[in-house]
Amino acid sequence: MVNIFILYMAPGNHEQMVHYQDTIKNKVPQERILKYLDYNLQTKLRNVFSSKPIAVWGSRDSNANRSRFERMVTGDDLLIVEGDTIKLLGKVAEKTINPDLSRELWKGLRGDVSDVWSLIYFIANPLEIELPFKEINRLFAYQENYKPQGFTNISENKLNEFYDKYDDLYSILQRIKQGETYQQKFETFQVKEDIRLELQQEDIEDILKDKELSEHVKMQWKLISLGLKTGSRVWIPRNDQQKIEKEYDFHEFEKSFSAGIDMPAKYVENIDVVWKEEFRIDAAFEIEHTTAIYSGLLRFSDLKIIAPNINYPLFIVAPLAKKNRVFEQLKRPAFKKLGLEKDVRYISYEAVDEIDKFIGTSSSGLNVDLIKGKSEAVR
Repeated sequence: MVNIFILYMAPGNHEQMVHYQDTIKNKVPQERILKYLDYNLQTKLRNVFSSKPIAVWGSRDSNANRSRFERMVTGDDLLIVEGDTIKLLGKVAEKTINPDLSRELWKGLRGDVSDVWSLIYFIANPLEIELPFKEINRLFAYQENYKPQGFTNISENKLNEFYDKYDDLYSILQRIKQGETYQQKFETFQVKEDIRLELQQEDIEDILKDKELSEHVKMQWKLISLGLKTGSRVWIPRNDQQKIEKEYDFHEFEKSFSAGIDMPAKYVENIDVVWKEEFRIDAAFEIEHTTAIYSGLLRFSDLKIIAPNINYPLFIVAPLAKKNRVFEQLKRPAFKKLGLEKDVRYISYEAVDEIDKFIGTSSSGLNVDLIKGKSEAVR
C-alpha cells in the first residue's frame, strides 16, 4: 500500500517559497547533492534520475516528524500544500537524514543557516498541479474545512478505505486537473470469461511462419529505439529481452520493472513494450502480428480492472491490414463494459515505420504526443 505524505506551507511564507522555487521548481544539480551522500545512496539516485537535476525537500528533525519520516518508503506519494492549494504532487524516490546537505540547500534569506531541515526527501515525477485541497478532503472523507499542518500523513484507516475503492491518487489528481472523471475499481468483473475468440486459418498460417514471428521482434526493436529517443527508459518482458539482445546487441533494459509503479508489476511487465521514466509509465504498446485473440487487449483489460484511472496511452500496434479486426475486438461487449475502447488507440506498423524514418538518426525531438498523433481512436 502506497503511503501518502503531506507537507504544508503557510501562505505568505516568503522564505519557504524561495526554497520551493530553488530546490523543487528549479531542481538541484546532482553535483551539489552527491558529495554529501554515501556511495550506496549516490548509486540509487543515479539509477532513478540518471544525470538529471533532482527536486528536493526537507523537514525539521522533531520527534513527530522523525516518526513519519521513518515510515516513508520509495514510491510513496508526496503532496506539497500551500494554504488551501495542492501545489505539487510527486513520488518519494529516496530519503536521507543529512544536516550538512540541508545547510547546503536551504540557507536563510540573510545567509544564515539557523534552521536545519535535515529530514530530506528526493522527489521523482514532481508535477505542479495547483488543485484545491478540498479534493483530498472529498477523496478521503475528511471534513470539508480540514487543513493539514506541518509534515503529516494520511492515516492507515483512511488509506485502506481509499485503496478499497480506488487505484492511484497520482492518476486521480491528474484526471481532476484535466477536467476528467475518475472511477472506482471494478470489483468482480471477469473479462476473460466474457470473451470468446477463435483462431482463423490465416492466423494459424501466420503463427507457423518464422518470418511473421520475426516481424514482431522487429517492431519491438523499433518501439524500443523510439522510446529511447523520447528520453524514456524501456522495458519489454524478460522472455523477450534475450531475443533483442541477440538480434540487436542491446542490453540497456531496466533491471526490474519498478518498485514505485502503483500497481502489481505482473499486470504491466508482460506488455510487449513499455516506455517509462522514474516511477511513471509514459506509454504501453502491445504488438499484434500473428494472433486473432488479441492477447494485448486482454492484458490491457487486466490493467484497466486493477487500475481504472491510468492516464498514459495504451497502443495496439498491428499491420494496417488488421486494423478493422482490432477495432472489431475493441467493440466487444466485455471490452466496452470496461471502457477500453476509450483508452486504447491503434497505430499501424506502417505509421511506426514512418515515424522511425522521419526521426532517423536523431537522438531527440520525439515525444508520446507525436505517436498519439499518428494513432487512431476506435471508430
